Amino acid sequence: MNFDVVQYMSSMGEKAQAAATQMAKAETAVKNTALNAIADELNTARDQLKTENALDLKAGEEKGLDAALLDRLALTDPRIDTMIEGLRQIANLSDPIGEINDMSYRPSGIQVGRMRVPLGVVGIIYESRPNVTADAAALCLKSGNATILRGGSEAIHSNKAIAVCIRKGLETAGLPGDAVQVIETTDRAAVGELLQMKDSVDVIIPRGGKGLIERVSNESRIPVIKHLDGICHVYIDEFADKQKALDVAFNSKTQRYGTCNTMETLLVSERVAADILPELAAMYKSEGVELRGCEQTGELLKDIKQADAEDWDTEYLAPILSIKVVAGLDQAIEHINLHSSKHTESIVTENYTHSRRFLREVDSSSVMVNASTRFADGFEYGLGAEIGISTDKFHARGPVGLEGLTSLKYIVLGDGHIRG
Repeated sequence: MNFDVVQYMSSMGEKAQAAATQMAKAETAVKNTALNAIADELNTARDQLKTENALDLKAGEEKGLDAALLDRLALTDPRIDTMIEGLRQIANLSDPIGEINDMSYRPSGIQVGRMRVPLGVVGIIYESRPNVTADAAALCLKSGNATILRGGSEAIHSNKAIAVCIRKGLETAGLPGDAVQVIETTDRAAVGELLQMKDSVDVIIPRGGKGLIERVSNESRIPVIKHLDGICHVYIDEFADKQKALDVAFNSKTQRYGTCNTMETLLVSERVAADILPELAAMYKSEGVELRGCEQTGELLKDIKQADAEDWDTEYLAPILSIKVVAGLDQAIEHINLHSSKHTESIVTENYTHSRRFLREVDSSSVMVNASTRFADGFEYGLGAEIGISTDKFHARGPVGLEGLTSLKYIVLGDGHIRG
């Protein structure tokens, strides 16, 4: 590895640690001032942002990036407006830092509780969309953390321009400019080095495709908050309301295809499959969704592709849906726990006992009753914003908002108490 990259990253880690100490004790009003100042800087630098973004777009075209990637890369006026609005919205969210909960008196007379504190230094590695630079910075700032950001090389000019605005906004509020640092080299060795910096970085969050997240998970010596796949299920129970089943199953798949909370497998109780599947299949056909089914599904829907073993473990991110007819709730739960990526699952049922069993026995980060899987989102959950989704069981699970970027420490209040 290039020695300069090691030195560069080491220096960045030291600066981040120093900044994290200052951020941890920053008052809420000061953090909010910084967020609004960054929003103002982005608005002022609008033309410069688009100029730098044009360099990225030109380079992307020369590299042969497809139209979808170029669209994700583009910084238009509406997208700049969205970044600005996002910063102001986060400024209006409640500050979790310093919250004290669960205070109780112990028999000894001491009081014990827990206080919410920042994680420290958060490393975030992401691809393509330069707006993530502002979003991630804002969430880390509000939660009292310092952050090191590594965007995709295809957005290097855009990210550096946004970083200038962030630094100016921080310094306007009297906070350390190094609280948010963007890695300005496109050398891939910088990512490898960041993943080894366990003495100066407290957590890593990857945002991007499966390849990026797998690399980060495999190489990191630092705890990672992540999810690999979004293989989400909807189970239509024998006690489902038909209209609810049609609405939830249709929306879960077709509202957007390329998101991690989109349904990829539909499970249907054999007792209602003949009544529901033909009608639902016609709805999917009207949207151009390709259906792949088990043998029983194929008997009900003649013109569909036979699903194979790989389909049950595939995140399509496309208008493709696998369908399996199951004997009932037990088989549905068994299938989900075997094939799910632990992201989001939903049951459609009017049976209270079945709904409670589904909530209790399905082992995923979000489990729903009579609701579309597309609701698995930080904004929809009332978090205001999210840094990503976690399917791990430690430290955060599900959509990760401000609270997910914090930890808890025990606090003890005494009055000269000693242990006998």
